[in-house]
Amino acid sequence: MEHNSRLTPRAQKLRENMTKEERKLWYGFLRGYPYRFRRQVAFGNAVLDFYCAAAKLAVELDGSQHYELDAQKYDAKRTAYLNSLGIQVLRFSNLDVLQNFSGVCQAIDIAVWKQMK
Repeated sequence: MEHNSRLTPRAQKLRENMTKEERKLWYGFLRGYPYRFRRQVAFGNAVLDFYCAAAKLAVELDGSQHYELDAQKYDAKRTAYLNSLGIQVLRFSNLDVLQNFSGVCQAIDIAVWKQMK
């Protein structure tokens, strides 16, 4: 993985100030997952919300700002870059986490096990 130490302070601050949706997913599912997930991982020029190195899987939670045109272009470029490295990116809206938590968890579980084959 391309760790970017320049982003480490930002990643640490994001870990300390997780959104309620990030906290719900972390403490309600990913923290105790059989394959280790890390949160707020400095990678390339970005900070990934959650990353499982064993499955080469990034999980991103998108707030409303991600639906603006510039943010969508940035996210698409970043996803393409991660995909080029063999990393699958799953994106969920914050609303998904709040209203369909079990569905989000199931989608992550399916993606992990698919990547582990």
